[in-house]
Amino acid sequence: MAPIQVLHGQPTPEELATVLAVVQSRAAAAQAAAEAAGRAGGPVSPWRDHARKMRTLPAPGPAAWRTSGWAR
Repeated sequence: MAPIQVLHGQPTPEELATVLAVVQSRAAAAQAAAEAAGRAGGPVSPWRDHARKMRTLPAPGPAAWRTSGWAR
C-alpha cells in the first residue's frame, strides 16, 4: 500500500484512523472482488449481463402509451 500523506489541515488521530480504516476496507473489498472475478472466469461482460435482457418500462411522456408496444 502506498504511503498516505496529509496535505492540508491537521487531522486528529481519530479522524486519521477513520480515514485509514475506510481506505483499507475499500482496498480489501476491491481485492476480494478481483479475486472473485478471477475465479468466475474473468469480469462480467455487458454482453453476458442477464439484467440487460429485462424490459425497461416506457418513459412517461405524451407518446408513452404508443411506444410501450414497440420492440426494444
